[in-house]
Amino acid sequence: MSFILVTGTSRGIGASAKAMLIKRGGKVIGHATRAADPDTVAADFSNPGSAQLLWEEALDRSGGDISAIVNNAGLFEANRLDRSDIEWLDAWDDTLRINLTAAAQLSRFAIRHWQSENTEGRLIHVASRAAYRGDSPAHWHYAAAKGGMVAMHKSIARAYASEGILSFAVTPGFTDTSMAGDYLDSRGGAGLLADIPLGRVAEPEEIAAIIAFCALDAPPSMTGAVIDANGASFVR
Repeated sequence: MSFILVTGTSRGIGASAKAMLIKRGGKVIGHATRAADPDTVAADFSNPGSAQLLWEEALDRSGGDISAIVNNAGLFEANRLDRSDIEWLDAWDDTLRINLTAAAQLSRFAIRHWQSENTEGRLIHVASRAAYRGDSPAHWHYAAAKGGMVAMHKSIARAYASEGILSFAVTPGFTDTSMAGDYLDSRGGAGLLADIPLGRVAEPEEIAAIIAFCALDAPPSMTGAVIDANGASFVR
């Protein structure tokens, strides 16, 4: 089996996706801002050149045999409107660079590689329900990045399906990860569950199962699909 590159594997959805893909027999190259094990490549996406360095290292480790990329790495930090202009803009740029631009760079590198090798490949983009319903007044940047990711995914799916290059997106709602924990607390914690008909937030393993399906099992005709996983808190 070819290698799968998964970004943001230090915790939460990324860690669960890495574990599930390995359990399914996959060979996974992980990524984190600071590498914690030999199977993980360190790359700080706040640095514009880091996505390229990650791709080159992953390509080297895999012997050029990467069949899928899971664009999961993300930053979720509040950016209040009453911040200074430069603070607000810096936070906007950081979030877009980490949540969207790095994913775009990796997708571009992968597509060009698969085209040059005349081989098929899969991209899985972990977006958010915020792409469709927006987010809080302090999270314009996060919603914008995830909305951009979904639009990018659809563009990729339409452009390269005939070459066997497939694209899938997952849009979770609240998920029980450390990234979402602070936001849940700040917005009322358990009170938010009233907005989720399922009565609970998603578990990382649930999102990981969708990621593994897209990477390993989803039929080609599903390319371009956006899979919601939000406990019916937002339905389209």
